[in-house]
Amino acid sequence: MSKPSSGAEHHRDEAERRAREAADEVYRGILERAPEHEIDPTLDRVREVCQLLGDPQLDYQVVHITGTNGKTSTSRMVERLLREHGLRTGRFTSPHLTRVTERIAIDGEPISDERFVEVWQDVAPYVHLVDQRSLERGGPRLSFFEVFTVMAFAAFADAPVDVAVIEVGMGGRWDSTNVVHSQVQVIAPVAMDHQRYLGDTLAEVAGNKAGIIEEGGTVVVSRQDEVAEGVILAEAAAKGARVVREDVDIAVVERMPAVGGQLLTLRGLGGVYTDVYLPLFGEHQAHNALLALAATEALLTGGAALDGGVVEAAFADMSSPGRLEVVRSSPTVVVDGAHNPHGVAALVAALEESFAFDRLVGVVAIMDDKDPEAMLGLLEPVLDEVVVTHASTSRSLDVDELAEIAEDVFGPDRVHRAERLDDAITLAVERAEAEAERGAGVLVTGSLYLVAEARVLLGRA
Repeated sequence: MSKPSSGAEHHRDEAERRAREAADEVYRGILERAPEHEIDPTLDRVREVCQLLGDPQLDYQVVHITGTNGKTSTSRMVERLLREHGLRTGRFTSPHLTRVTERIAIDGEPISDERFVEVWQDVAPYVHLVDQRSLERGGPRLSFFEVFTVMAFAAFADAPVDVAVIEVGMGGRWDSTNVVHSQVQVIAPVAMDHQRYLGDTLAEVAGNKAGIIEEGGTVVVSRQDEVAEGVILAEAAAKGARVVREDVDIAVVERMPAVGGQLLTLRGLGGVYTDVYLPLFGEHQAHNALLALAATEALLTGGAALDGGVVEAAFADMSSPGRLEVVRSSPTVVVDGAHNPHGVAALVAALEESFAFDRLVGVVAIMDDKDPEAMLGLLEPVLDEVVVTHASTSRSLDVDELAEIAEDVFGPDRVHRAERLDDAITLAVERAEAEAERGAGVLVTGSLYLVAEARVLLGRA
């Protein structure tokens, strides 16, 4: 028989419930603004609110991170390395998987519901003032993402943090986060994505992302396509920035699969770090770790070596929810937020290296602004069958429309449909176990929205 809760426990639970409801109410209000996947190419509104607040984004050092894929994982790694060095940290990432408060983290933990409401109340008068001014000029109110950017800056200044790790929402040059003055900028791999806003060529996309490079800053650049690299290097030269290039100044020297992840040897700016255990799957995560290491070296020492034991401890404690994350066993269910061809290619390579499925069935939903043909084409060789479904957002492709595309890629006999995600997962488990003698698996992918919902359904949120 369970022990009755005490009056104090009841009071605490009631307070937490009220705080959660208040945070949810604030979130619903912010959701009424222009969505985060739509950007307006100006920094004026965010800059104006920040000036009214006393420019909180200038109160701490900043590592600013952009790229097409790998931003969130790299952000989490940089933050963890900094925290292991005893610094107080802020981390701003998007989107969230379970609770909106995940986007704004202090010392590695999402801010509380109560603090979320307090931060909104602190910035709301200034947001509404700039909203009104913008409307009078014929412009829009601040968008969803602009509001969250301002809230993050204010929360970090109030904490206060020593360093904020800021992930770009989309692009870079016109992203609302680009009102910071960062000491270190990181550009993860650049590929085609969000063409409606970032440009129709790789050079245009790279130019937008290179917009975060600061005058006299240090920019850590991952291995890039030749076109993208040329654009980034030209921007860095124009800004007088120090460039740290993967495979030139830093490198993944060696990597070996290990239980639950991989063992790395990394050549950073200050030396070689051996026997670094990273509990994440995939070659792409090794390269993310390299970028994070170099960015931390550049910020803390200007490029000298960090303490090897501190680096090892930080990486060994790394996690990246929703990225090749095993959320269930018997059968194994893996979720991964790959949402463009570049991300799916990295996912497929990691699956082939780190998992030995006898039979693998996919559960897939894809947003309407992505490239479903290319994504499904990359998944086809590793999936025995696929169940197409719908994520709980208006941007998610209609199930029948996605099924038609999938049937062209997989053939009709290998494609199934399910409107509801819970039904899709159940069906995928049945199809995986039906013909597998051993090693049955289910992969949920195609969208971070889908992965977030799957984690809740499977009890990982």
